[in-house]
Amino acid sequence: MEKTENCSAATTDEQEIHYRGIKAMPYVIGNETFEKLGTTGTSNNLLVYLTTIFNMKSISATNLVNVFNGTCNLATLIGAFLSDTYFGRYTTLGFASISSFLGMVLLTLTAAVSKLHPPACNKSSENGTCDGPTPWQMTFLLSGLGLMVMGAGGIRPCNLAFGADQFNPETKSGKRGITSFFNWYYFTYTFAMMVSLTIIVYVQSDVSWAWGLAIPAFMMFLSCLMFFIGTKMYVKVKPQGSPITSVIQVIIAAVRKRKLKQPDEPWISLFNHIPKASINSKLAYSDQFRFLNKAAILTPEDKINSDGSAMNPWKLCSLQKVEEIKCLIRVVPIWASGIIYSVAMVQQQTYVVFQAIQSDRYLGHTGFNIPAASFGIFTMIGVTIWIPIYDRLIVPWLQKYTKKEGGITLLQKMSIGMVLAIITMVISAIVEDRRRALALSNPIGIDSKKRSISSLSTMWLIPQLTLIGLSEAFTLIGLIEFYYKQFPENMRSIAGSFTFIGLALSSYLSSFLISVVHKISERSQTGDWLPEDLNKGKLDYFYYLVAGLEVMNLGYFIMCANWYKYKEGGSTGNGVEGDDDMVKLQSDGV
Repeated sequence: MEKTENCSAATTDEQEIHYRGIKAMPYVIGNETFEKLGTTGTSNNLLVYLTTIFNMKSISATNLVNVFNGTCNLATLIGAFLSDTYFGRYTTLGFASISSFLGMVLLTLTAAVSKLHPPACNKSSENGTCDGPTPWQMTFLLSGLGLMVMGAGGIRPCNLAFGADQFNPETKSGKRGITSFFNWYYFTYTFAMMVSLTIIVYVQSDVSWAWGLAIPAFMMFLSCLMFFIGTKMYVKVKPQGSPITSVIQVIIAAVRKRKLKQPDEPWISLFNHIPKASINSKLAYSDQFRFLNKAAILTPEDKINSDGSAMNPWKLCSLQKVEEIKCLIRVVPIWASGIIYSVAMVQQQTYVVFQAIQSDRYLGHTGFNIPAASFGIFTMIGVTIWIPIYDRLIVPWLQKYTKKEGGITLLQKMSIGMVLAIITMVISAIVEDRRRALALSNPIGIDSKKRSISSLSTMWLIPQLTLIGLSEAFTLIGLIEFYYKQFPENMRSIAGSFTFIGLALSSYLSSFLISVVHKISERSQTGDWLPEDLNKGKLDYFYYLVAGLEVMNLGYFIMCANWYKYKEGGSTGNGVEGDDDMVKLQSDGV
């Protein structure tokens, strides 16, 4: 679909954009669903694959998986920058999807072809030792993982923004469609995780690794197919050049003019040229970070091009550009609070497995022992059930009373999730105290590491797992939507990367917190809170500590929310390719 322009000076300089909205969703949602099934199906059991098929030591395999996951999240910043600056989201997604597919194919071959992985331990030698992978086998493996990193770096920051690009942000139905899309986006993620943790993991572990890795690769092929089939229906936002450069230009121009006096009426007197091709909304003036306004003060030394733009953007920036940078700066404190929130999520997902290991995991009187790692599925079941109810029933009901898009504001939505996270940690502490008490007074057995197994049923872990899932549905979905709507339009891929960078940082922060608590508590009178045997520790104290941190974070978040000013402005400008219900956008960006 090509951009249509009226080149006649006598006619109105407008652009017709056709937003297909819900009509494009089968291709967008289908692409994302199959992509998540492919990537999660490959990565969820990667640690087991490396230790059992590639005969890697647990420490080496753990480090490789951590580096792989961390690099995937950090690569989103590079992918977002390339998307917003050079290629656009459509091209970036297409290239990244093919890269992920090829990476999964290579990984599948390492399992299917015997010469591409070490021999099994019982065949490698008579003394029982296992041969590790050869250098070229590792090279083949790392090549597959490298292609998957490239794919993740392009897909993760762009697919959400690309899906939202298909809706008209200027109409009620378009705004409602964007909000609904964010909810269903997270729904597909939890659905993919449920399938991966059950069916695909079962095939990999109990049937065949070759088939278990081939299934995700085939899913990724279907993802590519769905994506390219819908090509003619998509709205494609053109890249507008480096947004990072704009940030640096505003800061340098403001520093250069730091000695100038602020004008009395900045919204009138400051330089404010808006390029005709800009895709960004025209923003209202904000008094926050007024120092940056000096970048838009027009002096006799500043020269203007014939089209009205500044000849030297390192000395003079438009007020519009200054306001866009203010939007970015305002988001950072909320982003920091989201990182702290995610710590509770990470801790819950980590230690609930250890709690399940030392609890009664039998399903009633059936004799079936539920795997400890499978309890995370209850979090996803809760989210999967809740999102359709919230999106189709609760949001419309709230809208009738609040008259607000989405029923409540995004910051209010996030705060509800943070409150639920605090409640979750308190419940987790209470359940752990009871679990440990029964393990010491009424154990039902001893595990392989000679640790007492509590008679408390693991069914008591379901409430906390369900609550943390509901908490994620409010806060994480709220954060994703918040980044998309509050970032300037030309930085929305970078906005998508903020979520994954935040998750990476929260993982690092969680590891740091555990290390600090472990070192400090082992020298205390109560003893180590987090030993190998939970019955000898104080995991409930640790949960209360995390709950306390979340309470402080909630206070910080409320303070930031009261200070925060939502992005305000008019309609978007040009720079969009599309083909939908005709929408006319004035070329001056108003």
